Parts: sequence; C-alpha cells; structure tokens
Amino acid sequence: MKPVTNFQSAQPEARSKELRKFGMKDKIGYLFGDLGNDFFFLLVSSFLMVYYTDVFHISAASVGILFLVARIWDAVADVTWGRFIDTRKASAHGKFKPWILRMSFPLVFSGILMFVQIPGMSNGFYLVYAFITYILWGTLYSTVNIPYGSMASSITSDPVERTSLSTFRTMGGVIAGLLVNVLGPLILFVDNKADANHFMMGGILFGILSLSSYIACYKMSTERIIAPDTQANQTIFKLTLKGLIRNKPLISILIISLSFMMLTLLSGAVNVYLYKDYFGNASLLSIVGLIHISAMIIAISIAKPLVARFGKKEVAAVGMLLAAVVHLSLAFIPDLTAIQFITISTIGTFGVGFFNLVVWAFVTDVIDYHEFITGLREDGTVYSVYSFARKLGQAIAGGIGGFAIAAIGYNSVNIVQNEETLNGLYRLSTLVPGLVYLIIFSLLVFVYPLNKQRTLQLSADLAAKRNERN
Repeated sequence: MKPVTNFQSAQPEARSKELRKFGMKDKIGYLFGDLGNDFFFLLVSSFLMVYYTDVFHISAASVGILFLVARIWDAVADVTWGRFIDTRKASAHGKFKPWILRMSFPLVFSGILMFVQIPGMSNGFYLVYAFITYILWGTLYSTVNIPYGSMASSITSDPVERTSLSTFRTMGGVIAGLLVNVLGPLILFVDNKADANHFMMGGILFGILSLSSYIACYKMSTERIIAPDTQANQTIFKLTLKGLIRNKPLISILIISLSFMMLTLLSGAVNVYLYKDYFGNASLLSIVGLIHISAMIIAISIAKPLVARFGKKEVAAVGMLLAAVVHLSLAFIPDLTAIQFITISTIGTFGVGFFNLVVWAFVTDVIDYHEFITGLREDGTVYSVYSFARKLGQAIAGGIGGFAIAAIGYNSVNIVQNEETLNGLYRLSTLVPGLVYLIIFSLLVFVYPLNKQRTLQLSADLAAKRNERN
C-alpha cells in the first residue's frame, strides 16, 4: 500500500479568498503568542522554587518531587489536549486561536494563584496548596501552548513564511526573557530576600502582560488553511514505529535535547541561589539577565551565516565545546568576584545561544530522515516524540533541582548558608554544566550523523524519491 503523507495544504475554504495576505501583522501576532507563554513560564521556571523554599518554607526535596510529578502529568496533558483539539471543528475564526483566547483567562488566573500566601497556615497546607495550584497551572498551560504551537501550519502553507514565523516566535521568547530576567529580581526580592507581597505583585504584573499578549496574538493572527473535518489516515503504525527506532538522527537528538533541557532548567533554578546566597546579591540576576540576553541577540545576528558556511551540526558542536570550556574553567578558578564570574560566563552564553538557535532546525532534518527511510511524511508524530523528550527532561530536571539543593545542605531558615552549602552551589553552577555541555559536544560530533554534507545529500535523495512516487 502506498503511504499517504500528512495533510499540508488542502484547498482553503472559500472564505480564505477574502482574507488578507500573510504579512508582518501575522508575524508580530505570532511573536505575541510566545511572549504571553514565556512571561509566566520563565517567571515560574526561574523563581518559583525559591518562592516555595523561602516563602512557603517547603523543603527543596519536596519541591523536587512536585516538579517531577507535574512535568510527567504535563506530558500526558499535552497529548490529551492535542487529540481533543484535533477532534474539534474549526470555527469562523479558525481551529486553534479561539482556544488561545478562551483558555488564556483561566491560565493567567491560575498562575497568579500560585503566588498567593495565606497567612497563618501550616507547612502541610502550603505543600498541598503548592501541589494543587502548580499542577493546575501546568495543565492549563497545555490548553494554550498546544494550539499556539499548532497554529503556525494553518496561518500559511509557504515554507519560507513558516520559517519567518519561527524566527518571530524566538524573538518573543527573547523579549520575555529580557523583561523577566531583568525586572524579576528587582520586583521579587527585598533586601536580598524573597518577599511574599512582592512575588504577588510580580505575578499580577506578568499575568497582565501575558494576558494582553495572548489577546494581541488572537487579534493579529489569521488562520488561512483549514483542513477538512475528516482526513484519511492510512499510515501503518508498525512501519512508523520501525522508522522511529531506525532513525539514528532522531534517537541521538532526543538524548541531546533531553540532556540540554535538564541542564537548562537545573541551571535556572540553581542560579537564583548562587547569586542570592553565594554572591550575596540577588539583584545581580537582573544584570546577568540583561547581559546574557544581549549575548543571545548577538548570536542571532551571526548564526545564520555561520550555519550557511559550516552547517548546523558543526556550529552547534563548537558552541557546546565553548560552553563546556568556559564552565569547567570557572569551576577551577578560585575566589572570583560576582562581576568576574558574570563576565567569563557570558562567553559561554554565546556557545549555548548557537545551540538554541539551530536545535529546531535539527528537528526538521530528523523529520526528513524519517520520510526518507519510511516513505511517510509524519511531521506531527516525529515532533510529538521530540516534544515528549523535552517534557521528560523538564520532569527530571525539576526533581534533580530540588534534590540537588537539598543534597548540598541548603536550609531556607538560615540567613547565611554554611561554607559547604555555598561551595556546593558553586559546583552546581559551574562543574555540572561544564560536564553536561562536554557530553552534548561528544554526542554531536560522534553520534549525530547529519553533518552539512550528509544533510545536503539527504535533501537531494529525498527529492528524488518524491519524484519517483509521483
């Protein structure tokens, strides 16, 4: 049986003829969607752990268990909600963006609830409250993020235009990162301590910004490609599964992305304690955020020509090697001041930035390779496997972060942590990232097979196979 490729560009409904052409308004609208996501996602991933340990006085190990359970549940929620969306008929405003508008209100409200401290309650109450509100927020996040991520394919069918949407989505994340990482520490901490009232203020502020961004995304984006209500699905599951197992680029990029995601979230959580306790100044996080985002912007400007000349794998590998060398050097340089530490670590940020900018392009190559070895164009299936690996990385990182902080002896009751704990924080911020970046570099060089030459050859071979089928 000849396999059927996924639906890509069925004839739009008649109403599509009356819609405006794809343009800058769509790009900015899509940017706002990720801006709305990341205002709260970055606030939570960077500062929620310290809020739980220092305001709710929940043990770091308990927070780790909460994050682990929540991320595993989120992976299930993503798949469930994605299936639900696929079974709904498109409305007059499209199939995906109405859900962004509908669910953004309960999502933002649940986010603010996480930062509500009810005075006089027991530690057990705060633990239960944290579990309920955090898992509720994560579930509602899926109801907005899944349709947002799926919407790009319905805004336009043109590959170049879809690439521009991806670029603007990245820009939305960068802008959110700049605002959260710079303003967050200034709002949330008072005299170098996490303050319950200020965290509440921060939750409300970023909640308003998030909701406004979602509304802008809804208003400015237009879905043009409407798939039929029912589509033939003749994909053979056994062939799909066999192809996934044989897909060496997919397996290797899953391991790489899993490792990278775990480290990113672990570092985000540990860095708050590093600057608050080791360097004794949480407000420095604002400077760190501003400098690192600036480094990312510079990396964006030079990544494209570097990739065009050397290839995605090659640029990502060099970036990981640079990050590994910088962090391992920091681990063995004694008695650095905060400014010296920030200056040296910024060099490593360039390396991390290059990897971040090309990782989504790896996924495109992996999808092409799956089609090459199976004859099936299954973008959604392959992408969902990749997305699941990232969620698994988040789950493990959430657990590891809490356990690691607990293992080095962190005690939120102590105004000043003991020397062993402070040294442990420093090792978690330097030695651990250095080793993980070195492992990722090795996997890229020695395991991931699609270098520039092989990627170009894959594209040519795939084009030839498509011509044969036609």
